[in-house]
Amino acid sequence: MLLEMANTKYALFAALIHVSANSILAAPQYSSRPPRMRKFPEHLKFGVATAAYQIEGGWDAADKSPNIWDVFVRKPGTIKDNSTGDDACLSYYYHKRDIKMMKFLDVDFYRFSISWSRILPTGFTNKISEAGKDYYNNLINDLLKNGIEPIATIYHWDLPQSLQDLGGWTSPNVVDWFGEYARVLYQLFGDRVKTWITLNEPKQFGVFGYGTSRFAPGIDAKGIGEYLAVKNLLLAHARAWHIYNDEFRSIQKGKCGITIATDFREGVTNSPEDVEAGEIAMDFEVGLYSHPIFSTEGGYPPRVIHRVAQKSKEQGYHKSRLPELSPEEIKYIRGTSDFYGFNHYSTRFYTTENYKKGTFPIPSYDDDIGAVGTYLDYERGAVIHTTVVPKGIRKALKWVKDTCNDPQIMITENGFSTFKGLNDSRRINYFIKYLDNILDSIELDKCNVVSYTAWSLMDNFEWDSGLITKFGLFETDYESKEKTRRARDSAFWYRHLLATRTLDPNYIVQRDDIAF
Repeated sequence: MLLEMANTKYALFAALIHVSANSILAAPQYSSRPPRMRKFPEHLKFGVATAAYQIEGGWDAADKSPNIWDVFVRKPGTIKDNSTGDDACLSYYYHKRDIKMMKFLDVDFYRFSISWSRILPTGFTNKISEAGKDYYNNLINDLLKNGIEPIATIYHWDLPQSLQDLGGWTSPNVVDWFGEYARVLYQLFGDRVKTWITLNEPKQFGVFGYGTSRFAPGIDAKGIGEYLAVKNLLLAHARAWHIYNDEFRSIQKGKCGITIATDFREGVTNSPEDVEAGEIAMDFEVGLYSHPIFSTEGGYPPRVIHRVAQKSKEQGYHKSRLPELSPEEIKYIRGTSDFYGFNHYSTRFYTTENYKKGTFPIPSYDDDIGAVGTYLDYERGAVIHTTVVPKGIRKALKWVKDTCNDPQIMITENGFSTFKGLNDSRRINYFIKYLDNILDSIELDKCNVVSYTAWSLMDNFEWDSGLITKFGLFETDYESKEKTRRARDSAFWYRHLLATRTLDPNYIVQRDDIAF
């Protein structure tokens, strides 16, 4: 029955979606002119971001319990340089230095994440860590004393290992676990934190963690695990939003939303097959998470429902590998975000040329998409997903406006990867080109962008790349006892940008040797 329903939905919506998606992507005229001097709108706020596991260190400090990354990094071959986040940047001990760096930049806000196992050592609410509570209270209070708005991410990939042992994000019980955890955070910090992000990049921790062995917890259950995680994380996000909306919003006067990785996907060529491949990839990579929350009808994107159902049937499954959302669940998830948290780094291109059965493992998420994704011959950063395609961020913002009911958009991550060194002119050039396209999206496409966040404040543990890849405005000296940070050229550039609220492609950085 599910297969027939999926086919019926596809028949009803496919033509409409194909036409509307083509019109969305074709409407703007993307300029190839070089960036020029421009003022930012007065309402646009600027900040920096980090994540708990990537910077805090103190992995076993006080009564904190292991999270899935603490365990994952100890498996041989998982991290390129065999490093761990055990120490990272030692921000658990030296958060005041981080704030001095932010004051140097003069940012409006700081986006950080809270470690679930540092606050709740058992993963459950039976024990709240006093040490964990003190750490985040001190961080939040010191931010506010320095005129910096705290923006807190509830979950940035570091599930307590105790909960992973019970099934993690593939267990429907995670909806309750996450809701209880979120309620504790609202109670402890919601009087001062007025912007909450429930989940950071659900695709990355769902697909890479449960459909491949790339990210923690490394459950390589291709074609099954990632879809179990998708349903549960959507419901968990909705649970956290409803708890805030029903129990805390009227008193705390804040907002709550989700951040979705929204790198753009499009066809390698303009052939109908490649154009459709790019649109399908956007449905899987972004729409699988945005459509249930932001669309008018809710639920998974129709093309995703159809493709997974059809592939499942061909593979001998008696029902779709994509768990069904009931009408009640669709209603419960729809509308549960006060803003669209938008992370963007690059654009990937898709083609069906030479694609045939068996190109990817069967079943798998990649096989369900049914096309090959690649990064074309553009300038590349230290990691491939920072390939420089500036017009892609404008296309992605326009896609969000047109497919997600024109939401308020908070750009919660954007950045470029390099290797070590204080002279990072390539990072500055990346920022200039991407900010120029963001201004086009605001001024020409009328996208409701309200904030921009540079990733990252400093070099940190960059997941499976370890300590090799550098994203920081400040360089972290991992050989020093206190993980000393030094301002890169990009830190001085960003400081000037924020001071003038002007994008000036001709500004020449004068760097001093400033260490924190």
